[in-house]
Amino acid sequence: MSAQQSSAVRLHIVTGKGGTGKTTVAAALALALAAEGRRVLLVEVEERQGIAQLFETEALPYEERKIASASGGGEIHALAIDAELAMLDYLDMFYKLGRAGRALKKLGAIDFATTVAPGIRDVLLTGKVCEAVRRKDKAGWPVYDAVVLDAPPTGRITRFLNVNDEVAGLARMGPIHNQAQAVMRVIKSPQTAIHLVTLLEEMPVQETMDGVAELRAAGLPVGAVIVNMVRPVLLGDGDLAKAAADRSAVAVGKRRTAVAKALSQAGLGGARRGGVAERLVDPLLAQAHEHAQRVVLEREQRAEIAALGLPVRELDLLGEGVDLGGLYRLADSLRKQAVPGLSDPADDDQDDQDDQDDRTTADGDEDEDEEA
Repeated sequence: MSAQQSSAVRLHIVTGKGGTGKTTVAAALALALAAEGRRVLLVEVEERQGIAQLFETEALPYEERKIASASGGGEIHALAIDAELAMLDYLDMFYKLGRAGRALKKLGAIDFATTVAPGIRDVLLTGKVCEAVRRKDKAGWPVYDAVVLDAPPTGRITRFLNVNDEVAGLARMGPIHNQAQAVMRVIKSPQTAIHLVTLLEEMPVQETMDGVAELRAAGLPVGAVIVNMVRPVLLGDGDLAKAAADRSAVAVGKRRTAVAKALSQAGLGGARRGGVAERLVDPLLAQAHEHAQRVVLEREQRAEIAALGLPVRELDLLGEGVDLGGLYRLADSLRKQAVPGLSDPADDDQDDQDDQDDRTTADGDEDEDEEA
């Protein structure tokens, strides 16, 4: 049993409130999967070229391109999907328009169609992703062991993925309708997991909770909550309690004296009034109080996240920013925390049988997709 076939989840959809670092998490997840020997496709649909920036490569074209290798023998390919070019693919696939389709693009008809009917745009984008998930080689194995989608933000994710609703008013039959049905068979299947990225802050956590509720109501498979940019706790529980305690003159006075003595013993001058140690006391007490308040608030947000009943994974804040080396460190952290969809050796035997079943039914699946 190879690592490539060790997980039933093949489509990882990563969403999150803007500013939570969902693109970074999607890239780290792709690296974590590749480190297990998988061939991974990392896809973006928002035309921001965020993947290219993270991997320090040139802007991605509308074609699948290898952008990284992993120590486990896997590799990452990337694709930036352009809605207009996806529409040309669609027209050529189902209507054999060829050059006529390119002529429509020059006339602006493609841009008009994807703008006036945004549901079509979502069908095209998700359709391209799901085609990569379903694609098989001549031996019947998936071309990609996993596909990671850097998806739209949490506020739009349910509408983006629930393409059946999007096309209901556009087409009740025909190629567009069948394409949407084929997409939904993938998105609502056990081979898909939707991961939500958040921060330990009130607004991102609330948006995550709302997003989970919407996804569940739509019958879409929720994976894990990934808490990004987690800052370290610098004080023990006892010191945190003291730092967060009342700010009365008596209480503060006692703490000031204790801190001044500690600074003096550390070689920062005498504890006399006006000395170096004494001048550092108030700023340090203020920082400790702010730190303690932050920790209290973050623990409250953790409790809110835990109440969702989902796997929760945490990624540390990289103080120096996210460069390529930092991205690999985040990927290693995700592997160690076993994000849903990464391999579990205990499941290898069952997965091996599942993959054999996939090969046995591959021809039938391909026929069904062609009908779609």
